[in-house]
Amino acid sequence: MARRLAGLLENLVEATATPYPVDRYLEFVNPMLTWRETRAKVLRRELQTDRTVTLTLTPTRQWKGHTAGQYIEVSAVVDGVRHRRFFSPANAENGDGTIELTVTAHDDGFISKHLRSQLQVGDVVGLSAAAGEFVLPAQRPEHTVLVSGGSGITPVISMLRTLVAEGHTKPVTLVHYARDPQDVPYAAELTALANSVDNVDVRFRYTRGADGEHFTPAHLDGLADADGAQVFLCGPASLMAAVKDDMADRGLSDRLHSEAFTVDTSPVIDPNQPITGTVTYTESDLSSSNDGRTILEQAEAAGLSPEYGCRMGICFSCTSVRRSGCTRNILTGELDSEADQPIQICVNAPVGDVDIEL
Repeated sequence: MARRLAGLLENLVEATATPYPVDRYLEFVNPMLTWRETRAKVLRRELQTDRTVTLTLTPTRQWKGHTAGQYIEVSAVVDGVRHRRFFSPANAENGDGTIELTVTAHDDGFISKHLRSQLQVGDVVGLSAAAGEFVLPAQRPEHTVLVSGGSGITPVISMLRTLVAEGHTKPVTLVHYARDPQDVPYAAELTALANSVDNVDVRFRYTRGADGEHFTPAHLDGLADADGAQVFLCGPASLMAAVKDDMADRGLSDRLHSEAFTVDTSPVIDPNQPITGTVTYTESDLSSSNDGRTILEQAEAAGLSPEYGCRMGICFSCTSVRRSGCTRNILTGELDSEADQPIQICVNAPVGDVDIEL
């Protein structure tokens, strides 16, 4: 009853605050004073490498914590426009209530570069609740194998830190791929863990230079095929594909758990079904020849600026109505031609002529 009354009170307050949500008014007083929204203030920032920034955030009361491996949506306002991206907390679950994010500033990463170079201590960002199924099982594995590349290290170091904090005694092996030793955030901590915790083994693989090591099946020999081993994978598309192929060759695909932080949006070329058609943007009086890429990419190439968030089919920020035509979901391969349906334009590509409400 108390919860129901609280909910009714919240709805009443929201109704009297129209046309804007209560939080729009409260943020003028204090950005960390919120009614419904979750926000966080930057408590510390550290530049661990030439491309990364590690942010320690203090969230508002609405934050419910995360499970190691999950992701959260972070929103920041740049030049009056709110942008959203997804990042995985690097800290162990059930910690001190703060959130640790390590963001890699990619060359084409508008928001990641902003977070690294512009966000300062005291600044406030928006947060979503933690989500995602890339997590450790409740019954911890007999042998945990963590494989990461680049910024994919954040969810797996959260898993590693969680296991260490729990006093887990079964073998844990982390294999991390980076450009060079200077490009590894948490390098000192990982080396210290490997040297001080008997069941933790850390193996760095560096891909640049004459002796550069890219993934080979030998890197998982004795690990993926160990008794009771479970493999947790996060990294660039090329690493993900190579490890998945190797696990399939070993007949161990059921042991592999993975999460991608990028999606391959390259057009699928089928010689028996050439790319044809026109994409019509019904709200903009524009059209362009279908080149096989996602509708989001084609709209941007046509000069439009659709709203988007993750570009991975997770957040639904880019949802627009397909008025007519057929589209293919690049994640599932599913075709859909039902008229007047909302679709995620970041993960849907036109098949022939498509009219989209943009």
